[in-house]
Amino acid sequence: MRKIILLLLLLMGAILSTVYFVKPTEKNNEALAVLKNKISKRPTATTDHSKLDQLNRDFATPQEVTAACSGCHTEAHKEVMASNHWNWEREEYVSGRGIKYIGKKNAVNNFCIGVEGNEKSCAKCHIGYGVTEKMNGYTDSTNIDCLVCHDNTDSYIKGSEMSGLPDPGVDLRKIAMNVGKPTRSNCGVCHFFGGGGNNVKHGDLDKVMFDPDKSIDVHMASDGANLLCTDCHVTEDHKMLGKIYSLSSMNRNRSTCEQCHGEIPHEKNVLNEHSAKVACQTCHIPVYAKANSTKTSWDWSTAGRLAGGKAVTEDDEFGNHTYLSTKGSFEWGRNLKPEYAWFNGTAGHYLLGDTITDSSLPLELNPLNGSYRDRKSKIIPVKVHRAVQPYDKVTGLLIQPKLFADKSGEGAFWKDFDWRRASEIGMKDVGLPFSGDVSFTKTIMYWPVNHMVSLKEESLKCEDCHTRKDGRISELKDFYLPGRDFSPLVDNTGIGIIILSFAGIAVHGAFRLAASSKGRKDGKS
Repeated sequence: MRKIILLLLLLMGAILSTVYFVKPTEKNNEALAVLKNKISKRPTATTDHSKLDQLNRDFATPQEVTAACSGCHTEAHKEVMASNHWNWEREEYVSGRGIKYIGKKNAVNNFCIGVEGNEKSCAKCHIGYGVTEKMNGYTDSTNIDCLVCHDNTDSYIKGSEMSGLPDPGVDLRKIAMNVGKPTRSNCGVCHFFGGGGNNVKHGDLDKVMFDPDKSIDVHMASDGANLLCTDCHVTEDHKMLGKIYSLSSMNRNRSTCEQCHGEIPHEKNVLNEHSAKVACQTCHIPVYAKANSTKTSWDWSTAGRLAGGKAVTEDDEFGNHTYLSTKGSFEWGRNLKPEYAWFNGTAGHYLLGDTITDSSLPLELNPLNGSYRDRKSKIIPVKVHRAVQPYDKVTGLLIQPKLFADKSGEGAFWKDFDWRRASEIGMKDVGLPFSGDVSFTKTIMYWPVNHMVSLKEESLKCEDCHTRKDGRISELKDFYLPGRDFSPLVDNTGIGIIILSFAGIAVHGAFRLAASSKGRKDGKS
């Protein structure tokens, strides 16, 4: 009997080992091999721009540089002017809304709220020059800023509050003669500093990513894969894969882990099976904001406090602003555990003019769509930014205030600190009504965490989620998670199956033993 039970247990163990621990075929690593080969053979420049006479001269304006670029790259301006980077919007299908153009022009955020009426300041992170409140900078191809993406000297910088023009100290001649493929610096100068400072918005993109080590990000580490942004955000005709869901609604043209690693990248099948409902980032980015703090909350209602008639600035021990008279109060964090959400690749948005139906609850400015029952949904890690921002309770509209102006007296809040006037002017600029009421309401935004991928040894372990207390995904309640949840039906059924299985083994073994004993007796007789 013991031998039979032992053999059955060994057989069950062999089956489980086959199911859960067998290695996939080598085909699963083909995509990764292709990537490694591609990176090892990055194309080299075929043109030495320093030898071009049309660039070896002084330029009175940056537009002259663009004109010189267009002399050879005759069709590039058409591609750029059809891109999201240029237009600050894209055509999207939004559930319940139909086809909409969504972007910085009309999607409200809970950082600096919006660009309308504040373009001269916001244009520091636009790939163009001369952006004005009438948006007329978008129609002239010579206003394309070629240098911000193609400077290879690491010396190009946009001027503050100069409608996207370069800083006056920039050497246009030197930079024009030293252009090439975009580097990490070209992308990071805008994307690492979005929202007014280092790592303010994303949490997983900051200045440490210019040259991180493997403890920060295994992909971009100079001592690791040393990937450039464009290795994943593949670009064709000046249009690139990838987008942030603060400004996007559709599940298309995304940059994904699977495009390099394939659908079943793990050696253990049990991990590959998790990928049906768990995004790669969920396990492989256990913390973000590893080197520099990221902003986690912003309270506009406290803005405007002055000391002796002058603006106030207060900082924490890391040099992060915790209070500014112009912007209010802030909270920061570093080495943060993400929050988690179901996400099917589509999102909603609060757009200028949308009415808030229930101001007692925090307003989700970019709700991520998804659930356990949605077959396209996966659990993803997110940074959640919480804010208190101006709101007109009479009209039910979020307020787009006028924030920036060149001088005092024009009604901009950052100059005059008058919420009512800044709101009146700002709402007029965007063509929306304003009752005269300035209240404040809570809002939240979701920022999917995709960078700062940790070493595989630091990835989440089974017990980080499959635990009854303080598990990583404890807030996701719409499904049964073994080890976390207790269901009398499921648990008792499972126990019953186990008992019946062992009972069946025992009965079967007993019958075999009895039959064997009877056979021996019959043989003797």
